Amino acid sequence: MKKLIVLAFIGFLAQLIDGSLGMGYGVSSTSLLLTFGIAPAVASASVHLSEVVTTAVSGASHIKFGNVDKNMVYRLIIPGSVGAFVGACFLSNLPAELAKPYIAIFLFGLGVYVLFRFLFIFKPSKENETVKPLTAKQSIPLGLFAGFCDATGGGGWGPIATPVLLSKKGMTARKAVGTVDTSEFAIAFFGSLGFIISLGWEAVNWLWVVALIIGGVVAAPIAAWLVRMLPAQLMGVLVGGFIILINVRTLLATWIPIEAHIYIYTGIVIIWFSGILLTINKMANARKHDHIEHRQNVS
Repeated sequence: MKKLIVLAFIGFLAQLIDGSLGMGYGVSSTSLLLTFGIAPAVASASVHLSEVVTTAVSGASHIKFGNVDKNMVYRLIIPGSVGAFVGACFLSNLPAELAKPYIAIFLFGLGVYVLFRFLFIFKPSKENETVKPLTAKQSIPLGLFAGFCDATGGGGWGPIATPVLLSKKGMTARKAVGTVDTSEFAIAFFGSLGFIISLGWEAVNWLWVVALIIGGVVAAPIAAWLVRMLPAQLMGVLVGGFIILINVRTLLATWIPIEAHIYIYTGIVIIWFSGILLTINKMANARKHDHIEHRQNVS
């Protein structure tokens, strides 16, 4: 019973992170299940089955709060679903450990770009609610790759798709997060279908799935509201730092001696929090400038 309560709490935190930042549910939940000794394919299957429900609730919440670019969703879900289904079938027969470090390098680089973009080159006047949709040449490989990585790694749709959308000029952070979270329902559904076909219903621990669902469903509407309340620049900095933290773990475990991990993590966290404080300071100064300008115009 204690384990189920812990899983529900993890589901709550994971969905709160995922719904607010556009990533983290699969990575957090899968990592926890693996610590309990669950096989990677079974852990990923359990997470994807729970995500079918949590992403439906999260997507509906994001749509309600106006956080979704529907054109982007339509262009992502078909290739993403195909990639997730193929990835689920692949993982059921072959581990994906060899590919993880190289995927993490790509994601780490995107995280650095997103953090840098929102820290230093963010311009509110150019951030708007309309953005040119992804072309077929962009959406098909992105969907296939992100969907495949999501199924094989237990998480990856958000960490891959969110920074790519954020890299598009004119895309706001909340729209990127809401769009990715909403499209993830289809990826979770077809990934789950692939796991069920390959592994069978009996391979899944349904009590664990239900516990994850309960925690995630409670957190979903809270996260959708939170992403609308946070300023776009601050959201971008939070997302960028979170992408870096998620993926540096894989890089460190693969190539860096364990004795150095704590120093690297500490350095990243210090840089990230410094960036957050710098962003808050920039926004405060911008508001003060706007206030002074407004008073001058009135007088």
